[in-house]
Amino acid sequence: MMARFTDKVAIITGASSGLGPVMAKMMAAEGAKLVLAARRRELVDKAASEIGEAAVAMHADVTKEADVAAMVDAAMTRWGKVDIMMNNAAAPGVDKYIWEQTLENWNATFAIDLTAAMLCSREVLRRSMIERKSGVIINFSSVAGWKGVPRKSHYCSAKAGLRALTKVVAMEAAAYGVRCNCIVPGQIDTELLRNYFKRTAGEEGISYEEKRAQMLAGVPLQTASTTEDVANLALFLASDAARTITGQSINVDAGEYMVG
Repeated sequence: MMARFTDKVAIITGASSGLGPVMAKMMAAEGAKLVLAARRRELVDKAASEIGEAAVAMHADVTKEADVAAMVDAAMTRWGKVDIMMNNAAAPGVDKYIWEQTLENWNATFAIDLTAAMLCSREVLRRSMIERKSGVIINFSSVAGWKGVPRKSHYCSAKAGLRALTKVVAMEAAAYGVRCNCIVPGQIDTELLRNYFKRTAGEEGISYEEKRAQMLAGVPLQTASTTEDVANLALFLASDAARTITGQSINVDAGEYMVG
């Protein structure tokens, strides 16, 4: 087993379920020290306890500046630095046609899916990365931000905005040796995706299996990604092996949306 993250300190948001805990375990196995942050206290505590002393759990709402500051404080107090910021926290919002869209739904989705990444990036740059002239920031977008999805104007717009934010952070932070990239997953086989299939299948009066087949019909590899598939790319981009990759949005989507 390689140890790409020996002596590295990483913060992972959205660390209560899905991709977050998977990345945490994989990074810890390669030597990382971790602050895991999420709104669901019991789940993030469980994720940290499964790793042990190398992980600290933080109950945090990363749309709030005070919570983001406290999250970075936890890393700085315990380990004195932040090497890697994984901006993984996200929420789908409520599906609405644009003529039904509410400002509350729009703003709440942008707050967690885009603004939180700005706040977390700003804080780790200010508190550690700029001074140390080293660091990696990784944002997590969605293929929905490339393609557009009906009833998801709020989500698609926020996820598209993450790609632009990634470029700007990469440009501004490059002089300080900090890289910033964006991972763009397609369908990830998680509880969130399965619940989406169930709900939309019910709305359309078809079975779960039919909905799943329908959603994968346009995917060349005819499969959804696992959380490990996405985590593998995230860990590579966070590692020194990707030292000259910055400002990029890289898809991991079984070919669903081909850029280039």
